[in-house]
Amino acid sequence: MNYWLMKSEPDVYNIDDLERDGREMWDSIRNYQARNMMRDDMRVGDEVFFYYSNCKEPGIAGIARVCSEPYSDPTQFDEKSRYFDPKSTPDQPRWILVDVEFVRKFERIVTLQEIKSHPELEDMILTRRGNRLSIMPVDKQHWDFILGLL
Repeated sequence: MNYWLMKSEPDVYNIDDLERDGREMWDSIRNYQARNMMRDDMRVGDEVFFYYSNCKEPGIAGIARVCSEPYSDPTQFDEKSRYFDPKSTPDQPRWILVDVEFVRKFERIVTLQEIKSHPELEDMILTRRGNRLSIMPVDKQHWDFILGLL
């Protein structure tokens, strides 16, 4: 099993939305490195930290699970979508996604500030300066350490 961190802006889609929906497409990824991880490395059953970004207090709000194989992101074909990609075709899609399902909401957000305060997490990709990827792998030791903070 692999472990991941996937970022979402809480005013766009948050852990409560995922809990309500049960399962959702993780769409609109438009970074090739993030796309490649979804396409090549994510597997059904992998666990995901649901991370709030671009907000007053960024941090991990809960856990989701990858529940589908990768498939074409339909927003790339929708001319009305801000994620429309005219260079993408159904025969040769550029963008893919996976579905995620709700697992658990944390009683509190594990903030980025808190994560950065622990030397055990200093080499976590999330804490690296300049890292702006919306999807990133999480080492098992970091995953377990963060869960131990709850």
